[in-house]
Amino acid sequence: MLKLGYNEATCKENSTVENDLLLCEKYGYDYIELRLDMLQEYLKTHTTDDLKAFFAKSHIKPFAFNSIENINFCTPEEWEKLVALFTFGCKVAQQIGNPYIIVVPTVTNEICTKNEKEIFDDSVKVLNELADIAEPYGVKLSFEPIGDKKWCVNSVRQALEIVNAVNRDSVGLTVDCINVYLHDKCADVDFIRKIPKEKLFVFHINDCEDLPLGILDHCHRLMPGLGAIPVQEVADAVQAVGYDGPACLELFRPEYWRMPAEDVIRMGAETTRPFLG
Repeated sequence: MLKLGYNEATCKENSTVENDLLLCEKYGYDYIELRLDMLQEYLKTHTTDDLKAFFAKSHIKPFAFNSIENINFCTPEEWEKLVALFTFGCKVAQQIGNPYIIVVPTVTNEICTKNEKEIFDDSVKVLNELADIAEPYGVKLSFEPIGDKKWCVNSVRQALEIVNAVNRDSVGLTVDCINVYLHDKCADVDFIRKIPKEKLFVFHINDCEDLPLGILDHCHRLMPGLGAIPVQEVADAVQAVGYDGPACLELFRPEYWRMPAEDVIRMGAETTRPFLG
């Protein structure tokens, strides 16, 4: 059975880390994925000890930091900034017992035209370099393919080949319902079943509007069960490989950002629970 998880993107424009923690605890979430930008804002007025103390006395626990983005084909300046943010995340993760940091491939018009061998080689190199940084902190990398073809790694199949080539215990995959749908309307759900249990680190649950590929975007995400994605099929696939961690609700819908955060977080718990098994 899956656990109930929450990703802070869902209310990132109308809430805070402190508020999300209290509301997720109130509505029975088991895990939370903290956003690094929201975490940095929180730490302007709080300490990591405050965060650690909250989790020590609460049911909800930290699960993954979101996210280190555009990891491929960085310039030296871009890489320096990325590593600084990543190292910050690793240090806080170690202190509060957060096991994963999600890392995301690059999106640009130029890079998405590179051939798959170039993307494969660069991804393997970069994930190894980040793992070298993360492992001393006890942190694992969860690599998330983004289904739209603007991103250079956009399928479960492609991401799994990269992670298998890296071949480190500390590097695995994030499977996200809308990204599986954006790639080819879930035609490659069977590739999820090929992920070794020990390589499936994170599962994001969501739904989306019934729009054509090319128009559909992350702003069209919906609560699970309210849209076009075969959410149960994806949830069944991740459980078929033995994943029993959280299904983390991750939405980027502006409509939800205009609602009271409590209403969104309550609705998220109600709509996600039927898919937990």
